[in-house]
Amino acid sequence: MSDLSPRLPAWVPPGAGKAFACREMPGVAAPSPAPAVPTVVVARPAPAELAERLVAGDRSALARAITLVESNAPRHRSDAREVIEMVSNRAGQSRRIGISGVPGAGKSTFIEVFGNYLCDRGRRLAVLAVDPSSSLSGGSILGDKTRMELLSRRQECFIRPSPAGGALGGVTRKTRETILLCEAAGYDTILVETVGVGQSEITVRSMVDCFLLLMIAGAGDELQGIKKGIIEIADLIAVNKADGNNRNRVRAARAELERVTSFLNPFTTDWRPPVLAVSALEREGLKETWAEINRFFTHIAESGEQTERRKHQALEWWRGLVEQELRTRFFSDPRIASEAARLEAEILAGLKPPSIAAEEVLDLIIPNPA
Repeated sequence: MSDLSPRLPAWVPPGAGKAFACREMPGVAAPSPAPAVPTVVVARPAPAELAERLVAGDRSALARAITLVESNAPRHRSDAREVIEMVSNRAGQSRRIGISGVPGAGKSTFIEVFGNYLCDRGRRLAVLAVDPSSSLSGGSILGDKTRMELLSRRQECFIRPSPAGGALGGVTRKTRETILLCEAAGYDTILVETVGVGQSEITVRSMVDCFLLLMIAGAGDELQGIKKGIIEIADLIAVNKADGNNRNRVRAARAELERVTSFLNPFTTDWRPPVLAVSALEREGLKETWAEINRFFTHIAESGEQTERRKHQALEWWRGLVEQELRTRFFSDPRIASEAARLEAEILAGLKPPSIAAEEVLDLIIPNPA
């Protein structure tokens, strides 16, 4: 009796018989393996080319440059410095506006509606939307482009979601460099959205000209501590969600906030923060908000405070970079890293107090003069 079971060609890998039901046909050549697809390596543009394209308004070049400065890879640092140095003379001409607020205040919705309002009036807008990073994985959703669907389609707008990475103040370590790059690319209005953590918003304050605080009505007394700390550094306050059955609550919250601001020392000289009622859902209050922002920028320009503010921003940037670099170089030293590992083990074992361990590791490079 002849064998009628299927015979697989020699080119079929072992164990693949169940996937084939064909017989080997006499005189028919077995098909040749598919050719390997060549790997295409895209060359990274040189810093000079990247800077030139960025200044010319190339959005992909701007995105590449931001990725470069955000990179922690040592091989990218020199290129990032070159790009920043080449374009820095074209920066500094934008309106830098920070936007923060309590959780649930509708920051992303407000920015999308307000951003479209500004684009309709000829502004070129860059939105630096900072997403919170996971404390466990370090990952970030980076969903602001999804939440700002309409605004992300505008050619006049560039949205850059970036992970906060656990950075204090709800902004990334490279936000200042990103602002500079966006300005060099021709964006005249920069909106910096923070994660609204309710602490260290002074970090945002040190890198923007105008600080807009979004509030909501009926948040409860549990948020009063957050409110007071941020209200003291706000230039404008907008109570969002002034629509539907919430209008009366917004009016009451607005009146309360106006009373509070009358007792606080203003962050900006001779400027009392106006309190506005807005509705991102119904697109109300946008005109009034932009009018107050214009009035604020006129005020700080005429008083000379904007010039002084930019000087302080530059100093804060420099100090922050020095601190970051000191930390990086300190723990990159093999001798320091080894000693730090030993001291950490002693701290965990309860053999040495953290204060003494800190003194010991610092004495390796800077002996205590006392």
